[in-house]
Amino acid sequence: MTLRAVLFDHDGTLVDSEPVHHRIWNQVLAPYRVTIPEDLYQRHYAGIPAAANAEDLVRRYGLDVAPAALTEAKNAATRAFLARAAFPLMPGVPEALEELVRLGLRLAVVTGANGHGVRATLAAHGLAHRFCLTVSAEDVARSKPAPDCYLLAARRLGLEPGQCLALEDTQHGLEAAHGAGVPCLALPTPMSRHHDFSHALAVLDGLAEAVQHIRRTLGGQGQAGGRP
Repeated sequence: MTLRAVLFDHDGTLVDSEPVHHRIWNQVLAPYRVTIPEDLYQRHYAGIPAAANAEDLVRRYGLDVAPAALTEAKNAATRAFLARAAFPLMPGVPEALEELVRLGLRLAVVTGANGHGVRATLAAHGLAHRFCLTVSAEDVARSKPAPDCYLLAARRLGLEPGQCLALEDTQHGLEAAHGAGVPCLALPTPMSRHHDFSHALAVLDGLAEAVQHIRRTLGGQGQAGGRP
């Protein structure tokens, strides 16, 4: 199918937020005398929605707190962080967005995270005008790695899943895209480089390489430099 849209994950793809999320989780867990080691966070928690992480943490550490309460504590701490700061962008984000728009592609954010974080990112960095759609955890019954968010994004864009291309930095995000029938480029970070990306179209080193891959794809479809 002809490529029409690029669907960006948020955490780890648009923004370098996983180290921040790790620190926030450890702040939330401090009253329970629990600290998540970095290697454990990378293996089990990076790229996973807060609610799923909370359920795992309660089980793993035998915490005397309801997962929903732990999730809300994490979300509240994240909102407090975003009220005074913004997640830093991943390298090359503004340039990549500009080029993809120039190539005539529609852009969307498809995340398993809370939509507040996405809105804060786009507002803080002046990028909201680049995206025509955001799908976040509040929009679906099942978040990543379920395919629901990608299926919803394609439907709202009026496109077939195969007309979209996902950019993801984690195995769970890749599984969501793959399950929805959306081709995916994997952009691993130090937090996710050990993940299984066998379902990806390609495993690339950052957004600049992803844009090059997309440009070649459009050239092969006779689209480069024009509206799809």
